[in-house]
Amino acid sequence: MSPVIEHAIQARLVASAPRTETVVVTLRYEPADPFAVRMSFPPPATLEGTEVTWEFSRELLAMGMAEPVGLGDVRVRPFGYGRTVLEFHAPEGTAMVHLRTADLRRFLDRSEGVVPAGREHLHLNLDHDLTELLRDAC
Repeated sequence: MSPVIEHAIQARLVASAPRTETVVVTLRYEPADPFAVRMSFPPPATLEGTEVTWEFSRELLAMGMAEPVGLGDVRVRPFGYGRTVLEFHAPEGTAMVHLRTADLRRFLDRSEGVVPAGREHLHLNLDHDLTELLRDAC
């Protein structure tokens, strides 16, 4: 069983008001779901007052550190020197988060130490996933 990678980093939440709030978010990578990254926000940083987790592709995060990427709910782009911006679009509104690119790079390097980019397909358990998908079909 491969280890789960969790990395807590400081993020700046950018609001429409002239203030920004710094919170600690947690990035999580699980080899059992090799294409995905999860970012969890603590309860004080969310409208609901509960922890909120967004899931998006590891490749999107990696590419977004160098150039703007994403057309859907999650968009990533470089911002100035040493920063990366993630935008999360939901019906309730848009959240914009500034992260240090070096922190993201460290997290991605750790995840690629477990599952190298381009080798994610080797960590899929398609038989198990298909069985789970079809389990209730009979």
